[in-house]
Amino acid sequence: MQKDLTFYFLRHGRTQWNETGLLQGQGDSPLTKEGINGALAAGEALKEIPFVAAYSSCLQRTIDTAKHVIGERAIPLFQHQGLNEQFFGQWEGIKIDTIRHTEAFQNLVKYPEIYDQNIEQYNQGEPFSALAARAWQAVQDIIQIHDQGNILVVSHGHTLRLLLALLGGYTWQTHREPGVSESLINCSISVVRYQQNAEQRSFQIERKNDTSHLAVAVPL
Repeated sequence: MQKDLTFYFLRHGRTQWNETGLLQGQGDSPLTKEGINGALAAGEALKEIPFVAAYSSCLQRTIDTAKHVIGERAIPLFQHQGLNEQFFGQWEGIKIDTIRHTEAFQNLVKYPEIYDQNIEQYNQGEPFSALAARAWQAVQDIIQIHDQGNILVVSHGHTLRLLLALLGGYTWQTHREPGVSESLINCSISVVRYQQNAEQRSFQIERKNDTSHLAVAVPL
């Protein structure tokens, strides 16, 4: 079967916990005014894209972001647990600055394999291997449903950073190596095209971490 899909991956708008420097994970704080404005700006940038469907995680910050992007358009919005943020266990809700310089946190942000090996003693959170499996499956589930068209996907920083690396041909073990991936800005847009025919299937990253729609003119 032939398929031709274009995914528009969007990180959710800025939240209260983002603002106060708390590690969020599967905790859920509401969008700030800046977060809402970012989502509206993304919606304006994407208003000419005829989306056949939109998907978000099951966390309210992505649902609200997706609704602001969609606006008044009649685009069906679905939730998928595979798009949820990585679960950080005992670290959720604490100030990032209190653990930023620990070996455990540095392994989280730099060395996924070492982090996974020690996760039970670190925070009893979710391994990168599990995050990779469910995020990849979420995309495969969407592909199973749709054959053609544009798909909006609103998810989270860690989830999308890993997922974009996987779609680019890297592994969860290598996705934090220098030059492979980058931190995604709130309401940034990444575009990936998926094509499939009888012989092959492929993902092509066309844009990554695009924030041009968020630029604010400085008053003279």
